[in-house]
Amino acid sequence: MAGSSFGTIFKITTWGESHGKGIGVVIDGCPAGLALSEEDIQIYLDRRKPGQSRYTTQRKETDAVEILSGVFEGKTTGTPISMIVYNQNQKSKDYSDIAGYYRPGHADFTFDAKYGFRDYRGGGRSSGRETIGRVAAGAVAAKFLQQLGITSLTYTTAIGPVAISSFHADEIDKNPFYMPDLSAAQKAEKYLKSCMAEQDSSGGIIECTIKGVPAGIGDPVFEKLDANLAKAIFSIGAVKGFEIGSGFHAAYTKGSENNDNFYMTQTGTVQKTTNHSGGILGGISDGSDIIFRAAIKPTPSIAASQQTVTKSGEEIEISIHGRHDPIIVPRAVVVIEAMAMLTIADALLLNMTAKLESICNFYGKL
Repeated sequence: MAGSSFGTIFKITTWGESHGKGIGVVIDGCPAGLALSEEDIQIYLDRRKPGQSRYTTQRKETDAVEILSGVFEGKTTGTPISMIVYNQNQKSKDYSDIAGYYRPGHADFTFDAKYGFRDYRGGGRSSGRETIGRVAAGAVAAKFLQQLGITSLTYTTAIGPVAISSFHADEIDKNPFYMPDLSAAQKAEKYLKSCMAEQDSSGGIIECTIKGVPAGIGDPVFEKLDANLAKAIFSIGAVKGFEIGSGFHAAYTKGSENNDNFYMTQTGTVQKTTNHSGGILGGISDGSDIIFRAAIKPTPSIAASQQTVTKSGEEIEISIHGRHDPIIVPRAVVVIEAMAMLTIADALLLNMTAKLESICNFYGKL
């Protein structure tokens, strides 16, 4: 299987299946000398692990990470960093009956069409559990970016028809949906209870704000920073939409409304009066906050009756049981953030060769 690696210099390769022995990641290209511990990684993994509320799968996993290589005496060595999380609570029998049919909304049919074979135990590589490796690697990227003053804040702006109407950053970690609006979170909880009563699920929207990215990061043609962010976010299985800045709303505005006017600050730097671009112009960061949103589809595994077909072509009616999230959004928040951090880290390292002056300065020739 190709396509399990992401990045050019700060490069990751994830491995493992939902019901295999474990899930992991190998990071290549992380600079030496970064202070790093398993605790740094665990903080991120705890944000996505199951069983945190009645609105996430009740699969009982500690998701405890082990660093196997690339760190010595508390610092990265510049060699590949390998990490593993062992699966502890697999119930593969929950999936034995789906071996012969295709679940609506899942990759069962497409895996069979491509490989003629699939791991039906929880979806194998297509399982949301694959994102453990992404989150572990994203934690390392975030620690690296902190050294450069780059931080991110990721949160839920909508669950089903319920959208936030105010923003209070201190509310994000106080509700199970990571919404910066307590009133919206309470309405979302009521909406989700009705979905669950109907044996159904819900989708939502996640927004990410990245601060501190300097102007000049990204390339103007095929390696645009926004294009690479879109690829990173779309590589997450549940994502069905991506927009940056004003996004689709830009299509309904005039140029005079959508353009961000520039001005000079008292310190002599260039800034914008607005940020409709979402912090990126021509594929290159403009120094403003990078702001994007991702649309997350409803959990496809639902107990409500659905129509499908068997591998032999028989039309049947199914009802999916087992331990499934009634909504993916809360656990996807940190996955979105991790992929964004990986993209920015890689872009920053790639940018170091953009100017001859930078290379000469690095090697002490200027």
